[in-house]
Amino acid sequence: MKKKTAILFGATGLTGTHVLKNLIRDERYEKIKVFTRSAPGIKSTKIQVFETTLEDIDRHEHEIKGHDLFCCLGTTIKKAGSRKNFRKVDYEFVIKIAARAAGNEVPCFLVISSIGANPDSSNFYLRTKGEMERDVLEFGLNKAVILRPSMLLGKRGDFRFAEEAGKIFMRLIRPVLRGKLKKYRAIEAETVAVAMVKLANIPTTKVIFESDEISLLRGQV
Repeated sequence: MKKKTAILFGATGLTGTHVLKNLIRDERYEKIKVFTRSAPGIKSTKIQVFETTLEDIDRHEHEIKGHDLFCCLGTTIKKAGSRKNFRKVDYEFVIKIAARAAGNEVPCFLVISSIGANPDSSNFYLRTKGEMERDVLEFGLNKAVILRPSMLLGKRGDFRFAEEAGKIFMRLIRPVLRGKLKKYRAIEAETVAVAMVKLANIPTTKVIFESDEISLLRGQV
């Protein structure tokens, strides 16, 4: 079996941490290129760290080469401090990465978006995510996969009161979210990570995977 090289952005985030753990365990990958502001707390001989703020991504352009690129970047307007800074992370940086991946002919590009993403949405967050999806696909990547999870569950390094309250609410209403509403159920970040790695390693022409489809992937593939 030919070993692969993974490229990972957002390795220290909630989902990115789980993606990194899965890549380390996965025997199909012999190298994991991690682009990050600070080194991940996980150690492995597979990991090659490139310290970057992403403002200087062009300095690492020649290193964005491999088989599967996992883009797990994401923040909140509150944490970013402004809409401008939020858009920089969730749109501008993602588009820059996709452009470099396309230029270096990376075969597979996977990115985490959000349920409800829509470039025509009146909601700034969902509109930004929708514009990101639309513009990533403009690069004509050989294989592009967009994951749209609902609210992510899991333990973060920082405490977010509103988010924790939201998680409790989502757990309470989970039983009533059935049928077409299933995709709005909260989902474990680990489940998204597992699905992401699996989608990189199966043939598929499907581009967008909604939250309920992501949940099914963990058990089906």
